[in-house]
Amino acid sequence: MTRFIHDRFAKEYLEEMLSPIGKVNIGRDVTSEVREIDVYFTPGTPIPEYTENLGLLGKMANTTAIFEPFRNPIALGDVWNCTSKLFDLRRELERQARRENTRYDDTKLPFLWILTPTASKSLVSGFGGTPDPSNWLEGIYFFPEHWRGAIVVIHQLPETPETLWLRILGKGKVQQRAISQLSSLATDDPLRMTALELLYRLQSNLVTDTPQQLEPEERELIMAITPLFQQQIQAAQQQAREEGLERGLERGLERGRQEQQRLILSDFLPGKFGELSPKMSVFLTPLSKLSATEFTRMLLAISMLSVDESGQEQAVKLLAEYVLKRYLNESADILATAVRNLVELSVTELTVLVEEMPQLSADELRARLL
Repeated sequence: MTRFIHDRFAKEYLEEMLSPIGKVNIGRDVTSEVREIDVYFTPGTPIPEYTENLGLLGKMANTTAIFEPFRNPIALGDVWNCTSKLFDLRRELERQARRENTRYDDTKLPFLWILTPTASKSLVSGFGGTPDPSNWLEGIYFFPEHWRGAIVVIHQLPETPETLWLRILGKGKVQQRAISQLSSLATDDPLRMTALELLYRLQSNLVTDTPQQLEPEERELIMAITPLFQQQIQAAQQQAREEGLERGLERGLERGRQEQQRLILSDFLPGKFGELSPKMSVFLTPLSKLSATEFTRMLLAISMLSVDESGQEQAVKLLAEYVLKRYLNESADILATAVRNLVELSVTELTVLVEEMPQLSADELRARLL
């Protein structure tokens, strides 16, 4: 059923959007009955600018939270099921506190956000849901205090930049308008790049997995996603013509994306540290081949570093780590050793090794670095 494709998209979407600012656990189990929490979020090191760019979603992620997204309007049983997960988790945390001989603190219980395209007035009022206009936008209904939760009616949210990243999880025309608004963002916007990658995957899954089961609104969703890639496709076609490439549109598009990421990184590093060191330059080409999601995570990690000499050294190590992760699947300790040995090479030796990496087997690369 297409519902499962949309459910998977919602979980992956929230995971990618929230992972830069905390730990995201998809499908966390609670109690022996194995009730599965859709998205369990724990805040990490604050990144104020990124959180601000997430708008309303970022505000929700200021505390430990449970996100339960629904593709279709919620029913009575859906709300009971979500709140039962929260109550089960509370009992689990109480048992853990007793085992550790510590005092249970109810303020540490995650806040439950139920995300639904629409919800009836009777359902919302039946659970005591009330708006908080002095602190939150229209469309959010909070349960009584000790229930620690709220219903977010996505189609009632104002259509502003602050709500864009939640309206992507809406349905029908609301979702389609949110998707079209992505086109107004800069093409190198990290959030736009992440959303596009996930939306393209959703489009591919809908077309590939269930072509005969698509409803009219899902066909319209596919049509809404397609224009976002049209400009990139045209740019890739032009680049392919200019460079005489004959390997097809797909490779041209990928080449264009990589070149864009290379330019972003070559501008970002000097802007951050005042210069592009020789060793940083060596890593530009392999790092341009990262996925949009990994590339965004790397930029965010670098943005948190200090701008002094120590920060530059950490940046070089971070770049080296992302390059090595493309070719080695090692434990943290072994990877750290490989990174240290890699950055200690001279610029000439480093350049040669990085250029040879695609041709080396994992064993050969380990032999050179460990």
